[in-house]
Amino acid sequence: MKNFLKSFYINLKAYYSLGFFVVLFILGNFFSLIFVAAKIGLLLWLSVFIVDFLLIYFGSGLKVQARRIAPEKLSNGDENPITVEITNHYPFSVDFEIVDEIPFQFQIRNFNMKLRLKAGEKKTKTYILRPVERGEYNFGSLNVYQSSPLGIIMYRAFFNQNQIVPVYPSFLSLRKYELLAISNRLTEAGVKKIRKITNNNEFEQIRDYVQGDDFRTLNWKATARRQHLMVNQYQDEKSQQVFSIIDMGRTMKMPFREMSLLDYAINASLVISNIAIQKHDKAGLITFSVDIHNFVQADRKKTQMSKIMEVLYKQKTGFRESNMEALYAAIKRKISQRSLLLIYTNFEGYISLQRQLPYFKRLAKNHLLTVIFFENTEISDLLKIRADDIEAVYQKTIAEKYLFEKRLIKQELNKYGIHAILTKPENLTVNTINKYLEFKSKGMI
Repeated sequence: MKNFLKSFYINLKAYYSLGFFVVLFILGNFFSLIFVAAKIGLLLWLSVFIVDFLLIYFGSGLKVQARRIAPEKLSNGDENPITVEITNHYPFSVDFEIVDEIPFQFQIRNFNMKLRLKAGEKKTKTYILRPVERGEYNFGSLNVYQSSPLGIIMYRAFFNQNQIVPVYPSFLSLRKYELLAISNRLTEAGVKKIRKITNNNEFEQIRDYVQGDDFRTLNWKATARRQHLMVNQYQDEKSQQVFSIIDMGRTMKMPFREMSLLDYAINASLVISNIAIQKHDKAGLITFSVDIHNFVQADRKKTQMSKIMEVLYKQKTGFRESNMEALYAAIKRKISQRSLLLIYTNFEGYISLQRQLPYFKRLAKNHLLTVIFFENTEISDLLKIRADDIEAVYQKTIAEKYLFEKRLIKQELNKYGIHAILTKPENLTVNTINKYLEFKSKGMI
């Protein structure tokens, strides 16, 4: 009986018709003809009600099938498709209203889909979810309300209750850049095509000269032996270490388009690690705030990306300022080979740089250091607005000062031979890839 009451609904238009009959009965107290018409109409309505009840409820549990098809995991910051599949086994057309209990993190409270299926028809409907934070997302029940063409009774069925789907760092971006790299189409994603300007490569083999080969690679001893032109073939230096170092202090909590700067850094680290492995380099990972949270030694094994993915999935920002001294000590102790260090961080102002600069300078002596920090695009947009009063002028002045300090930070880092990337959050991945490929082309790693 309890389950019956949970699934039994009377359509709103049925309540309207009952209200109409109430009005007729009230008027029937004064007009006998209206009273007779109201009784006949009510009897007809009750007959239709019983017929509709029998149509919908008789074997209803077997006559509708529905399921939510969600991926095993969702990609953070990307549009993820969720599919609802529904099949009508009734011998007549049925109107469906589908209400999916979407995880509370999305704050979607008015989600529903309406469709009509003919007898025996099967349909799929797809909707898009864009998560903006990592973690477990709990989908509730898939509620399917069904009504016959008479439209008086509605029956609610429950499917896919309590489905938990984890949200991982952006593996969709990872696949996108991986496919573009394999097909040599990275320029489509904004990655610059960089010409090699160095011959600091590893020798691979001696082969026959082919028209178009660089004459500077001719091997004259092999040419003399074979009596035809032979050239040396080189390949990019391999097995260089590339560490993504992510600051998880309070400055990385700042949101941009609903995602924190930490999540942008995590997504970029995942992509650049995969690109490095594709280029036969070794990818590693360090996360830190007050202490060192995780250290993944640089490697290019097949399992390396899944190891990095699992570590990145668990990272969270804190409310304290990060300890750069602890990071320097850990790198000095654990990384003996000269490596490319990509530090993702942010600076509240020029003074905060001064506290970190001594450690950056020491790291730059033994490693190829690149500090990546963020441009506040909302402040940049504020400068484009016309100032019509004193308050607006004051706001624009403060915004200009803030942006000037960001540019000053970049100049200060460059002055000490430290590479710096000042980037908008949405361009972080592309700008990081460009810098890595630039280093490769110059033979700096």
